[in-house]
Amino acid sequence: MIQRFIELGEGYSDIYELLEIARRNQHRLAHLMAFHTVVNGNEVTSLVVVLHPTSPGDFQPLYICREGIPYPYTKPNKRFDLFKELARELNKEIIEMNVKPSTMFAEKELYYQHLIGILRMNKYLPPLQ
Repeated sequence: MIQRFIELGEGYSDIYELLEIARRNQHRLAHLMAFHTVVNGNEVTSLVVVLHPTSPGDFQPLYICREGIPYPYTKPNKRFDLFKELARELNKEIIEMNVKPSTMFAEKELYYQHLIGILRMNKYLPPLQ
């Protein structure tokens, strides 16, 4: 199985693409997630749409808008509100986690491997086969 983050951007206009991916793939939607962190002293959130693996192929995409949305509990914002509305619409709960910032890693790929490890450990993603 291949599990890979697909970065759409930082959550400005690309948030609408993230929402549309979830709506158009309701039959494959596994999780809606929010990763909270601190980057350069600013509390920010990444929003993630996790789809079930393809069959055949066993490719599991995790679409992400990385670290561009203000932390919603100290600075309410429309982008996180849209994500909450999506969760209600699709009858899903948003899984929220505090994670290390991507700036702590030498490469984005290492950051994404770190997140995949956390998600596997918490059984949000299936293990490697």
